[in-house]
Amino acid sequence: MFDSHQRETYRRMLRIRMFEEEGTRLYIAGKIPGAFHASIGQEAAIVGSCMALRDDDVMTGTHRSHGHPIGKGADLKALMAELMGKQTGVCRGRGGSMHLADSSVGIMGESAIVGGGIPLATGCALSAKIRKIDQISLCFFGDGAVNQGTFHESLNMASLWRLPVVYLCENNGYAITTSIALSHGQTSISRRADAYGIPGVEVCGQDVREVYRVTSEAVARARRGEGPTLIEAKTYRFDEHQVGLIVPGEPYRSPDEVEEYKLRRDPIRLYREALSSGGVGEAALTELESEVRAELAAAIRFGEESAFPTPDTLADFMYSTPLTPS
Repeated sequence: MFDSHQRETYRRMLRIRMFEEEGTRLYIAGKIPGAFHASIGQEAAIVGSCMALRDDDVMTGTHRSHGHPIGKGADLKALMAELMGKQTGVCRGRGGSMHLADSSVGIMGESAIVGGGIPLATGCALSAKIRKIDQISLCFFGDGAVNQGTFHESLNMASLWRLPVVYLCENNGYAITTSIALSHGQTSISRRADAYGIPGVEVCGQDVREVYRVTSEAVARARRGEGPTLIEAKTYRFDEHQVGLIVPGEPYRSPDEVEEYKLRRDPIRLYREALSSGGVGEAALTELESEVRAELAAAIRFGEESAFPTPDTLADFMYSTPLTPS
């Protein structure tokens, strides 16, 4: 039985994987400007947590930001067009790879600033509390961001005011090339929650079902007015920090470590095997995979056929109240 929740979970994971694979190819071909940070390998942490949200809940992401909007249900055509810098993109070609925002699905913003989304998500939660609505704020950040001052300030404020926010750390083990063992005095990120008197939970970030279970509990707690939760999803990025990044000197992670995750801890493979073991037929799985592949092809065509913003629109969206020359 392939129920609607399972199908949507698998669909979103596939959408992220294929989007990132095609995006990498297009970036190398020179069709996507700027930098490109792929989230291949981290699909379960993203989708498992986003599936625990309602459509009206909000979310903030990171510089590794393509997967988060897709996990929340964003349109692939508009995302691909944005990466290409086109007028039809979610930010009209002005955000690019690291600054995606789409209020239609609750994506409040993503930032190249490490930890930049943490205070923003906290502010969204404060807004929900002031407005007396049961909206949740989900905040994604990496292991490197927990050493930023905004992490401590935000968690302390959220704890004091019992804000409806879920802080989810995608701990992939490395801040660019620096391992967590070399940058954190306390390597268990979930234990940092103790300092703020809030729950801290560690979960396998390669198991989408476990991430969904843990995040659902945190979301329910927040909606009850009991405050924030810190979730540490132990995950792994399969590729380099940035596509095309060349790291001089000795490798910062061993080939065996990378192969272990790719061959035995691939979140999509693990979930596909779980679905098969649970009675979902091969035909249903391959049909969905074909559907997503076709969706990606259409998104690429849309992006390539869309126009770039014209010079006369340069000042558009810069002011909430446009200035009129006297």
